[in-house]
Amino acid sequence: MTAASLHVVGLGPGDEACLTPQARDVLKNARCIAGYDLYMDLVPPELLAGKQRISTGMRHEEERCAAAVDAALAGQPTALVCSGDPGIYALAGLALETLEARGLVDDVPFGVVPGVPAVCAAAALLGAPLMHDFACISLSDLLTPWETIVRRLNAALEADFVCAIYNPRSKGRPHYLEQALEIARRYREPHCPVGLVRKAFRPGQEARVFRLDQFDAGQVDMLSILIIGNAESRALGRYMLTPRGYARKRRATPTT
Repeated sequence: MTAASLHVVGLGPGDEACLTPQARDVLKNARCIAGYDLYMDLVPPELLAGKQRISTGMRHEEERCAAAVDAALAGQPTALVCSGDPGIYALAGLALETLEARGLVDDVPFGVVPGVPAVCAAAALLGAPLMHDFACISLSDLLTPWETIVRRLNAALEADFVCAIYNPRSKGRPHYLEQALEIARRYREPHCPVGLVRKAFRPGQEARVFRLDQFDAGQVDMLSILIIGNAESRALGRYMLTPRGYARKRRATPTT
């Protein structure tokens, strides 16, 4: 039997309006849809109707990817769904690794369908915090040693990147965020803006801007993303702005 296609599909932040037309088309044409329990709830019901569903819980990513590959091998066009973008802290890499480990890279038609990343959804709600170079860093140590995460935080903050913090604070490691903020305070002024977004483009959405020296880590959970500004970032009421550099360019350009 010829294998059917396997697509890893980004659902975006959660609102159906943020689902791309390409993602919708792939989901419509899929005969099997696989995903984490909570992410399956983000798929529009009409795109799930009449299809095989593979749903697994947290920390069962490898089983989920293996089952999706099996479905494609059985001749069913399969969509493996992720929130945000599948290539950012999601399953595009693991799906490709699964195909590689089983010697199927050339046998299963594979594709990645981009989605609106969580960091871009959060930035949109905050205004314009990512107008210059930025780094995304996850505080989850499930797959990355904490020592490596600390090294990356120090490097990015010292180099004056705007820093977007994924997976900022879970019940099992609530102290990691406070450590990350302490590192930020070494390299940033007290007034540096910190944007906090929870449940971007979902019910219960929140978006607020704080000073770094007044930020309370206790209000953060795993449904949040933090954006720590660079040396030029500033708060504008409920918005956060990182200038691209146009004002500096005007000042440096001689008038005639």
